[in-house]
Amino acid sequence: MKLQIATTLTLLACFGFAGQAIAFNQQDLDQLKATKNCPRCDLSGADLTQVPLTGANLRGANLRAANLSQVNLTYGDLTGADLETAILTSANLTGVSFTGANLKSASLENANLSYAGFISANLEAANLKGATLLFTNFRAANFRLTTLANGVVTSDKPYGWSLQEGTEAQPNQKK
Repeated sequence: MKLQIATTLTLLACFGFAGQAIAFNQQDLDQLKATKNCPRCDLSGADLTQVPLTGANLRGANLRAANLSQVNLTYGDLTGADLETAILTSANLTGVSFTGANLKSASLENANLSYAGFISANLEAANLKGATLLFTNFRAANFRLTTLANGVVTSDKPYGWSLQEGTEAQPNQKK
């Protein structure tokens, strides 16, 4: 009986901590809405649907699993932000800096990414289907298993991988 109670308490404690792991800080959310300036804020799991955030500073912010659908973040700064599993469907992200940002498994479907910079960003398993990519900079970005704007899914192999890797290349020799 004591073992069952201990097990139940342990499970409840784990679920309680898991719930807190994806809970945003209300003060950070209020600060963002009031000033559009919230670097290193914890907005994980926050619903920012259709919030006007033109030019917002979210450098290094935690936006894991946040819902930013239809948000206007034009010319915002998300440098180094964590947007893993975030939803940015139909968002206006024109001119946004995503330099060094983590967008693993994020949904950017039908988003406007014109003039945005994804330099060294992690786009592994991200969905860019239907996104507008006019003058978008993807220099050194990670595209492993990424769904591109045209619906094509990229390779699961790292950049530079080849079929000859692991086999000794035989040079052409003339005798």
